[in-house]
Order: sequence, then C-alpha cells, then structure tokens
Amino acid sequence: MEQIPAMGLKSDKLCLECETPLIGRVDKKFCNDMCRNSYNNLLNKDANEYVRKVNVILRKNRRILSSLMNGSDKGKATKEQLLLNGFNFYYYTNIYQTKQGKKYYFNYELGYLELEEEQFALVKKQDYVK
Repeated sequence: MEQIPAMGLKSDKLCLECETPLIGRVDKKFCNDMCRNSYNNLLNKDANEYVRKVNVILRKNRRILSSLMNGSDKGKATKEQLLLNGFNFYYYTNIYQTKQGKKYYFNYELGYLELEEEQFALVKKQDYVK
C-alpha cells in the first residue's frame, strides 16, 4: 500500500488501465476519463468490430435502395440490378408483414417487397408503419 503524504490516506486500489494509485471515492476504478475510455474500448473491441461490419452492410444496402428509387417514395428493381450494385439480401433492419401476408424487408426507412419473376417493389416506410 502506498502512503499519500498530502492527505495521509492509504490507497490500495489501482487504476484498472494504468495501475496508478487511486485517490478519491471508495468505488473509483480509473484515475481519469482517458484511462476509463481506453479500458472500455479495449474491452468492447470485438463486439464493436462486428457491429461496425454489420452497419457498413446495412448502410450500403440503404444507399443502393435510395439510388434505385431516385428520390421517390416508390420504385422498382430487378434482383439482378440489386445484386450488381452489391446488395446483400441477408442483412436488413426489420420486416413488416401486411395483413395479406406480404413481407417487406427494410433497411432503416427504405424497403423492398419481392414480386413475381425476381422483380422487387421499392418503398419508403410510412409513418403509420411500425
């Protein structure tokens, strides 16, 4: 245990990141914000990389839908058009099923509905769709 001369307090707790003695609150774990951020960034590194990769795919899908819709709220595209632009059908943010059983797959607010013969209806989510 290190003696802290100015206050006469003993510190047996060390910063989890840099291992300097901690002064202050009893439940303190880090000596400063930089150490806290470094520790937590390292701790969450694997999860953050996975989330980052998935978000890149989702944003790319959204950009592709947006470009094919040309600023409109609706549009049409073929499966080939989507795939040639790099669209990944395995990633979407949510599914909306209508009362008729049709499934719309959404990437954020932009989505698609598979029609016949590899044709897709492209849509923008309306406020009433949850």
